[in-house]
Amino acid sequence: MAPRIKALDTVVVNKIAAGEIIVAPANAIKEMLENSIDAGSTTVDVVVKDGGLKLLQIADNGCGIDKDDLPILCERFTTSKLSTFEDLAAIATYGFRGEALASISHIAHVMVTTRTPDSPVGYRATYADGKLVPARPGASAEPKPTAARPGTQIVVEDLFYNVPSRLRAFRSPADEYNRIADVVGRYAIHTAGVGFTCKKQGESQYSVLVPAQASAADRIRAVFGGSIANELVEVAVAADPALGLVGGSGWVTNANYSAKKNHQPVFFINHRLVTCDPLKKALVGIYQAFLPKGGHAFMYVALQIAPDRLDVNVHPTKREVRFMNEDEIVQRVCDALQQALGAVDESRSYKVQTVIYDGPTLAPPSSAPSKRPYEYNLVRTDAKERKITSMFERTSRPDEAEGYVRVERERAPVHLASVKGLRERVSADAHAGLTELLTNHTFVGVVDDEKRLAALQHDVKLFLVDYGALTNELFYQIGLADFANFGVIELAPPLALDDLLRLATDDDVAAFRDSLVDRRDMLDEYFSVQITADGLLTGLPMLIKGYLPSMGKLPTFLQRLATRVDWADETECFRTFMRELALFYVPQSLPDGDVEPSQADAVAAQRQTTHAALEKLLFPAIARRLVATAGLLPSVVEIASLPGLYKVFERC
Repeated sequence: MAPRIKALDTVVVNKIAAGEIIVAPANAIKEMLENSIDAGSTTVDVVVKDGGLKLLQIADNGCGIDKDDLPILCERFTTSKLSTFEDLAAIATYGFRGEALASISHIAHVMVTTRTPDSPVGYRATYADGKLVPARPGASAEPKPTAARPGTQIVVEDLFYNVPSRLRAFRSPADEYNRIADVVGRYAIHTAGVGFTCKKQGESQYSVLVPAQASAADRIRAVFGGSIANELVEVAVAADPALGLVGGSGWVTNANYSAKKNHQPVFFINHRLVTCDPLKKALVGIYQAFLPKGGHAFMYVALQIAPDRLDVNVHPTKREVRFMNEDEIVQRVCDALQQALGAVDESRSYKVQTVIYDGPTLAPPSSAPSKRPYEYNLVRTDAKERKITSMFERTSRPDEAEGYVRVERERAPVHLASVKGLRERVSADAHAGLTELLTNHTFVGVVDDEKRLAALQHDVKLFLVDYGALTNELFYQIGLADFANFGVIELAPPLALDDLLRLATDDDVAAFRDSLVDRRDMLDEYFSVQITADGLLTGLPMLIKGYLPSMGKLPTFLQRLATRVDWADETECFRTFMRELALFYVPQSLPDGDVEPSQADAVAAQRQTTHAALEKLLFPAIARRLVATAGLLPSVVEIASLPGLYKVFERC
């Protein structure tokens, strides 16, 4: 016979829930730390015995717990943080579900001593399985008056005493204590205005000792040591209301620090300690260009995201969160990190150039005989000289392709103050040294198609550049310079907006299509994006003759035009449109590793086309048209210079 379905016993349900939330002693201390911080504490003291399995004690000086609330303190889903489900959309506290103490009480013995500021005495209560129990047999279970200081002390004893399989899984008390100290330390470096201590029971030495008045850098020094604190760089992430990003900050080590030990990044989102794999992967990728192979950096990043864009209720232990516009926000953090790293590290041999070139220095006339030039100066540095590739059989250039039709029309004058203002911003942010480097560079070749890296030579130095960032700025500036005067890439046959948008999103595309169709006159006049009244895309702007953007990015480009462009403000409309247009025209990243056999030929053909476009069209356009801004400095890294290499060879 088929087994019958029945409801689990309440005790079993509660123990299962407890096992999901309290995985280890470190999870228990994390939940109690968050309760102490939510209570407005300025000091939090943690005492541990046998890795937290015998004793976990946390004491704070917060607001305390009212006596009338003690009977339901350890029951599930009892909380002071929420009233309705809609409150989750604006949650600004650590705890909110009321499961932490309830879960702990089902797998340990819990005693709570608390006193509110307006109470003359404190009260002590003992709990088991979510209910008040007598402290000793025969006594009353009601909370007892006791002498206590304002605040709350929670004592958790014999954790997992009734879950022997979980208890046997722990390796050693020392490992569990280190995990507890790590959690306390992470909250200590983030929570300004709160002092933290953590030690083993019976020992006088603290593993974590952070004063309440300590600054963020001092907190990192106290928790992670001076070797990290001495190499810290502050990172500031600007707010972006369109993405729901309120702002962000952090402290990271510069390129002078490189540890063999992999420090797990410290990420706080809305003051909640979380893991964020996309952010971690992106930041580690940036450090690969700065650190030696096998080296690791220290990273502490705290982000503030609008509560209505954030879901904190996706994991039982609250270690993960989900938020909207994740890719864009991660990119903002990466940009801030690159800018911070690019502005320091002057003491390294291989460094990001903050001043790439200061121009020639003219020496005064001298009658002294000229000296024999060194060998490392006898090198071709003029980009106009003949290159070895010119000796190969010549093939047609991309800009010599047939099919172009010249249309006689006068250049439309642009008198819009918004466009002029955007052009002035570019000029104001120009970096003379970097512009000179890119104007007089020699293109060496593509280094990495996946990371979009290329090598350039300037003078007697070799540079590694992020051509994705350079071409993005190039197309943005071309868009501003040729505003309302673009050529047109005609699409034959025309493409239906509905079909394209469905490739980019699973949402209803009618609203996106209507948004573009309603603005088709402006899109055509200013940007040469040609759309018919019945929703057919017939033309795209031609930014560089002979260069076609990747059509695989077209659906996403159209979807972002409908959702990411600020159509309400004229200046922001043009700026955001040009940024989206530049993103569409940037050469796409291509896999460098193994690809599917069915895709190998297509990837190889795309790689050949991209390399030809970079050498013959895009980098020449960068030399002619790009005004390099200070924001591009992290995208240009000096990797070798002939004088330096000769010194190395001489020592060898």
